[in-house]
Amino acid sequence: MAKKLVIKVTAGADAPERCSQAFTVAAVAVASGVEVSLWLTGESSWFALPGRAAEFELPHAAPLPDLIDSILAAGRITLCTQCAARRGITEKDVLEGVRIAGAQVFVQEALADGTQALVY
Repeated sequence: MAKKLVIKVTAGADAPERCSQAFTVAAVAVASGVEVSLWLTGESSWFALPGRAAEFELPHAAPLPDLIDSILAAGRITLCTQCAARRGITEKDVLEGVRIAGAQVFVQEALADGTQALVY
């Protein structure tokens, strides 16, 4: 098993099952002791904002705010630079602990030794 996991989630409320799967896998990996970096891109970008995850609903799925809290407790969440800019989101707008970074950082993380990358 890879010691590091980089997950890019492109789906948000537009594809709730895919979105929930990405956050669930990230949270389970963190709880299992895996180093996790979750990237918010596309429609998932909105979940970098306070209160937005609470609006997300999917029957029989863990609440998104709880998953985000568990990921931030021991992992990293990054909002894509271009995705943030297209939505008018700045660093002062995002949840505490969420950073904004670009493709170069994603590629660097995804290609690091011992890393598995997943895209949802």
